[in-house]
Amino acid sequence: MDLSTSLLVLVVVLVALFDFTNGFHDAADMVATAIASRAMKPAVAIALVTAFTFVAPFTVGLAVADTVGTFVDVSAASTIEGQTLVIAALLAAVTYNLVTWRLGYPSSSSNSLAGGLVGAGLYCVGGNHINWGVAALQQGQVEGIMKVMAGLFVSPFFGFLIGFLVMKLFFRLLRRATRRVGRLFVLSQYLSVAWLGFSHGANDAQKGMAIIGMMLLASGATRDFSIPVWAIFLCATSITVGTMFGGWRIIKTLGFGLFRVRVVHSVANQLGSALVNSIATLSGAPTSTTQVVTATLLGNGAAEKPQHVRWKTAQGIVAGWFMNVPVSLLLGWGYCFVFLRIWG
Repeated sequence: MDLSTSLLVLVVVLVALFDFTNGFHDAADMVATAIASRAMKPAVAIALVTAFTFVAPFTVGLAVADTVGTFVDVSAASTIEGQTLVIAALLAAVTYNLVTWRLGYPSSSSNSLAGGLVGAGLYCVGGNHINWGVAALQQGQVEGIMKVMAGLFVSPFFGFLIGFLVMKLFFRLLRRATRRVGRLFVLSQYLSVAWLGFSHGANDAQKGMAIIGMMLLASGATRDFSIPVWAIFLCATSITVGTMFGGWRIIKTLGFGLFRVRVVHSVANQLGSALVNSIATLSGAPTSTTQVVTATLLGNGAAEKPQHVRWKTAQGIVAGWFMNVPVSLLLGWGYCFVFLRIWG
């Protein structure tokens, strides 16, 4: 097996690892409120999220994969440089995922991957071969880096806003509610958790597919960017297996670290987060389920009693978001520097 083929196999393995870490990161985010509110047992919540995470990639289009997989032109590099670019970006994302998981903080796999791709792209092909999206923006269109950043950084803002509004709506509707309504809310968790799991699988699994498509193009296996069926199955399976394991450190931070979560918060959080994810997926913009869920939960808490939210904990989480892209960018650049010295 020559070096090029070996690197292609390595990327497939790394994509599976990336999607696995993505799965247990985001599974924790998706089930944290359902578990903290005691509306669902952990095993049931994770099983439901897992099932719908797996189904989603087979039932939606590949608009997100097209966005992520084409903003860096890997065809502008030599075979080894293009493959190194993809590997370095993946390793940057996996590294950041594992470190933040170990610390118990929810982080964005999507931001990590985007930062890693930019850093690796700057080293291997230069800024001229990265679609920054500035020219398109001047013509009223959003594409390239601008579209990626819009999806990743605007979605938490909308998550907070929608979480706030949904919570206010629920409180207005529940002013004269009876216990029967409370039981309906508990049952509605099954629908809201399922939708959130579906929206997660639909958006997040496509990022791993995009990486495989880029690697096939960089290796010369394809002439243009495309996603084979086996890549869809691999990414869906890997992210699903990761979801099955969950991340209990992150569940503790989100479910119990921000404020006392009740069933009404949990339902509002899942519905708001799923809505933001679904809208972004339809537009082809990548989102971070972690950021969306966390921002929506903060909106839920702020809508009820802002003083009950542990804002210092929230500040630590948000600070990690701002560090995500620059740290991943540096990691992607650094991995390229090291690897091209070894096999370049």
